[in-house]
Amino acid sequence: MAFLEIENFCFTYPLEHKKALSNIDLRVEQGDFILICGDSASGKTTLLRNLKREISPVGEKKGEIRYKGIKLENIEDTSSAKEIGFVFQEPENQILMDTVLHELAFSLENFGYSSFEIKKRIGEMSSFFGLGDYLDNPIRELSGGQKQLINLCSVLLLRPELLLLDEPTAQLDPVMANDFIKMIFQLNQEFSLTVMMSEHRMDLVFPYADRVLWMHEGEIQFSFQPKEMQNSLLPCSHYHFQKFLPTVTQMFIKMNHKNEFQHIFKIPLTVREGRKAFEKLVDQISIRERESLTLVNAKKTSRKEKDSILFCDEMSFQYARKKNYIIKELSLKIREGEVLTILGGNGAGKSTFLQLLAGILYPQEGRVYYKGERIDKLAPRERVKKIGYVAQTPLLHFTKDTILDELTDVSRKFGDDLGDKSLGEIIQLFHFDEILKKHPYDISGGQQQKLAIALALIPNPNFLILDEPTKGMDPLGREKFGEFLQGLKEKGKTIVMASHDIEFAAKYANRCGLLSRGEITELKEPKLFFSSNYFYTTTVHRVVRDFLPFVVIGEEVLKTWEFQNK
Repeated sequence: MAFLEIENFCFTYPLEHKKALSNIDLRVEQGDFILICGDSASGKTTLLRNLKREISPVGEKKGEIRYKGIKLENIEDTSSAKEIGFVFQEPENQILMDTVLHELAFSLENFGYSSFEIKKRIGEMSSFFGLGDYLDNPIRELSGGQKQLINLCSVLLLRPELLLLDEPTAQLDPVMANDFIKMIFQLNQEFSLTVMMSEHRMDLVFPYADRVLWMHEGEIQFSFQPKEMQNSLLPCSHYHFQKFLPTVTQMFIKMNHKNEFQHIFKIPLTVREGRKAFEKLVDQISIRERESLTLVNAKKTSRKEKDSILFCDEMSFQYARKKNYIIKELSLKIREGEVLTILGGNGAGKSTFLQLLAGILYPQEGRVYYKGERIDKLAPRERVKKIGYVAQTPLLHFTKDTILDELTDVSRKFGDDLGDKSLGEIIQLFHFDEILKKHPYDISGGQQQKLAIALALIPNPNFLILDEPTKGMDPLGREKFGEFLQGLKEKGKTIVMASHDIEFAAKYANRCGLLSRGEITELKEPKLFFSSNYFYTTTVHRVVRDFLPFVVIGEEVLKTWEFQNK
């Protein structure tokens, strides 16, 4: 008897003709770590939600799902609530209480645990996750990543046997995301906790998974063990699938497209394996060639500095008196027509900083100027036409019942400002044609992100502020979105974004800055920014830094390697 068994399961949402899930057959043993990947709207979230009875979506279901041999719908309510835990993609969708302590205690109180047992479990959990300093903090003051950690702890306090996670690291900084995944793996290994996780950060999760499922258009297209790939690259022949592999794996597949290195190394899955493989390749060339290889891309790219479009003058901000300053005496010039990415840890103040730039919050000290005008003096309608803003949580932008209503409503208010694009072109550009009649809450996280960006662009602002814009986007979606940003930049628009997506920032930003302790400590072009960092750097740089010290993205490695081998 399998721990979890799915047989020929199909699911169709109401009023939809196309199945969201088709012919799903899956057998999961207790203690398995299953990674589910695939593009946005491929059915990942729908599959996970159908495994959690309390939040199972409404629609037509066929086939069977059995948990410990019992049909899912026949499991006792208490067992279902306790034993099957679920962590949502959006932290706000799961949080109910006002403080961290109250949120952690909520589920235990509802099951009638004694005060002694509640204190004991929370004490143990907060110690394990390092939450001791946050227990009395208001939830509203936490960053998105901190909220996600609270959600995980709330679920684990009930000691589930099956843990379902829907892109849990989307709002975590690189260091915290790495720690988060290691914690999940530790729970999986030490407590035989069965884990099923959908995720777009393949670099983090891929090496830990016992099995990887790749979903496409509601079906499981591939199911394999990661180590199998090193011996058989059959799934990699599917170009679409390649984009969902770890960055280091993609890079070496492209370098080895003629299978000329097959005798030297197996295709690596991790940075450690990638470093060893690259060392073996470098050993094949002469010392003189090796020295010339390290000099490629060493020079700084020269760019003519443009005029600033927005200027922060010694800006300081705190949420309440006697609280620490989130932003402290920060001065910054943002150049017209650039893509500036702000990085930093969870709770560093990135979202607060962006809201200050957008005029949603006002600094207690200092000023923010847009083309010489104080932002706090602009009328709201005028500000929206000059500065577009997309929040970290896209749901905050939605007030209507359908996507078409959302777009039409904003277009009606700012239709004259669409510039050279009609509303129909906006719909086509973001591929909304087939989902116009859906409720914004019923589409995937990546689609919600694109909808929020589309709404911000309708007034045709020259300055666009994006908070975690690639959150919830699959690798192909991120690539298309990056090209879209480049197109906006070429049309003269200025873009500032906060992001935990290091690979995306390295490829598409003009400058990157690190926000820490209320100030931006570094502001450099990506090549210099990421090559000088140890933790905040790309996967590719970790692999090749000893031989290509200024290379930070895979395309540069391929270009350099091809140049060297001519």
